[in-house]
Amino acid sequence: MEETNRQKKIAGVIQKDLVDVLQSAAQDGMRGVIISVTRVRVTTDLSQGQVFLSIFPSEKRDELVAAIQSNSRSIRHELAQRTKHQLRRVPNLVFYGDDSLDYIENIDASLRGEDINPIKNPEVLPKRKKS
Repeated sequence: MEETNRQKKIAGVIQKDLVDVLQSAAQDGMRGVIISVTRVRVTTDLSQGQVFLSIFPSEKRDELVAAIQSNSRSIRHELAQRTKHQLRRVPNLVFYGDDSLDYIENIDASLRGEDINPIKNPEVLPKRKKS
């Protein structure tokens, strides 16, 4: 089902303000870590929100997403303070790691020829199961 305009607008407001909240938290405690909010989805009843985070360096992604998820109540409170004139209620937020940058990097490596060539070495391909 496609998102309504209201869902898109609320997701945009949350995304914009959530970037500020997370960037300020990252500047305080974590040097050398870049956190960006790639997408926010809000349910039709506006009670739940899915937040997709892109974190650089990617080795710390799972650790940071778990830490952010454990602090979601304080993040939601800070977000409510920033959006109190725009939103009546801030949805419950669930955070996910976005691995699209890793996927793009793997495609680039394959196109440059840095990957193992399956034509020259067919052993790297998964085996088909006989049915």
